[in-house]
Amino acid sequence: MKIAIIIASDAGAQTAALIRREFGKEVCVFSVAEREGCERIDSMAAFTAEHFGDYEAFVFIGALGICVRAIAPCVVSKYVDPAVVNIDATGRYVVSVLSGHVGGANALTQRLANLLGAEAVVTTQSDQTGLWALDLLDGQYGWKRECRPALNECIALFVNRRPTALLLDIRDRGTDFLESSRPDFVDVYYHFEDIPQDRYQLMIAVSPRLYETRIPVLYYRPAVLHLGIGCRKQCDSTGVADYIRTELKRHGFSPLSVSVITTIELKKEEPLLDVLVADFSAEKRIYASGELEGIEVPHPSEKVFEVTGVYGVAEAVALKSSGNSRLLLEKQKASLTAGQDFTFALALDSRVERDGFIEIVGAGPGDPELISVRGKRLLEKADLILYAGSLVPVELTYYAKPGATVRSSASMDLEEQFALMKAFYDRGLFVVRLHTGDPCIYGAIQEQMAFFDRYGMSYHITPGISSFLAAAAALRSQFTIPEKVQSIILTRGEGRTPMPEKEKLHLLARSQSTMCIFLSASIAEEVQRELLTCYPPETPVAACYRLTWKDEKIYRGELRNLAAIMKENGLTLTTMIVVGEAIGNREGLSRLYSSHFTHLYRQGDGTES
Repeated sequence: MKIAIIIASDAGAQTAALIRREFGKEVCVFSVAEREGCERIDSMAAFTAEHFGDYEAFVFIGALGICVRAIAPCVVSKYVDPAVVNIDATGRYVVSVLSGHVGGANALTQRLANLLGAEAVVTTQSDQTGLWALDLLDGQYGWKRECRPALNECIALFVNRRPTALLLDIRDRGTDFLESSRPDFVDVYYHFEDIPQDRYQLMIAVSPRLYETRIPVLYYRPAVLHLGIGCRKQCDSTGVADYIRTELKRHGFSPLSVSVITTIELKKEEPLLDVLVADFSAEKRIYASGELEGIEVPHPSEKVFEVTGVYGVAEAVALKSSGNSRLLLEKQKASLTAGQDFTFALALDSRVERDGFIEIVGAGPGDPELISVRGKRLLEKADLILYAGSLVPVELTYYAKPGATVRSSASMDLEEQFALMKAFYDRGLFVVRLHTGDPCIYGAIQEQMAFFDRYGMSYHITPGISSFLAAAAALRSQFTIPEKVQSIILTRGEGRTPMPEKEKLHLLARSQSTMCIFLSASIAEEVQRELLTCYPPETPVAACYRLTWKDEKIYRGELRNLAAIMKENGLTLTTMIVVGEAIGNREGLSRLYSSHFTHLYRQGDGTES
């Protein structure tokens, strides 16, 4: 962010130097007096007037009145004005003055307040009430915005907490945020026909579709529509974009949501294609005929196949590009003038369809507060939570929303688990499969993903804090020692599940790395024997029982006593064994803090050395 800092005192110069050190070379400091590290100017007002459009932000350090008088003649609109922030000479208050949302002054104010240990003063109503900034959401999530009536009228209804219907008929990162953070006067709907409009004074919709409403509506148009194009060779492009736009609207789709224009390789040089890409501000995608084999289209044509190698260009490329198996708009034929023949078809990006979905979530090591923010949010919106009851504390399921189904998988076999998840999935509902730690480390999710893949079910993995990380924290240890131990091995002993020959413990032990051994408490004697082939007997070990749970216990000792420690304390399940000299180590200086690691040090002018 290119920032101009304008100061009025020596105290302001100290604050400016701190800001410049944090923000780097993009910050320029100006002063009406000669001061070290500042560029001298004759007048604050004259400098501001001359350079108001040259910087993304102005930071005035001094009296607020000076700031206001300097910018007053320059102010045009929040959509073009730079962010303006004022800091008092003592650095106690940071005030967002101009272009709070759109220009970024509110965010800059908060960041500067955090840097200075000051109080941020932001007067924008949505910030004060914790409401969404409706004029920023489109930029944050890559949407386009349109509304009826004007935006400010919709914002006024919203910040005054008028009853609001939130329509989310697609699903993406932004809709997940809106759904999880909605205020109490906002009700969520997934289908327009379900909204009783008489109950609401405002509708907010994240949708590529057009709807007739009797109430004010604020639309966010996500980039989710794929427009397939076919045409006669050297088709005249005149009027085609306007025609397609009109037809999309007539069929109930917003042209603002077109994200991809796609066609077959045979047509990639057609002038029409580039005209449409530019007109819709869309991405261009080209497919070879071989890439479209096997795609069934609603309106196959033998004639088209003879020329192109596919039975329908517009429909096939729209389906291929979107990853979908059905079209929103089947092939439309048009000819605006003689010889100006073209076709188009429309499909919705399959990734945003509001169908059933499964999220595999890492619960963390046990403490309900150690789940990720994303994981907690997903639990709060799930229709079904299926959790590994023998390994995941039930307290984590208390995040479930009212009416959600919560089941433990401890007593279920795989077939029962699959059947339950698929039943919810097939109803278009959201399923969270909750695994301990990080699901990708001994999480037994491979079989589940194979099932999901077999049935074409959509799913995603949210990582979690693994128990080996919880072990490092509980032991107050850095598991790597500069120039001594630079590797961490995550493994298990050989119990009922055989280990690959090349991964036997005695072979892994040769490196004397920090080793975190999962699922091996019941075979501690065998683990100790194999490790002693390479680790010295006095090597530190720790047996970590139920890490971060309420009954967590940590037992330390030396490797020669590992089996005894396990036996004496009755440790058989949910215990991680950690071995290595990194446990409790306080020796060795990291190069990160040495004078040779120069990127952490800045010169007096704020630039990196």
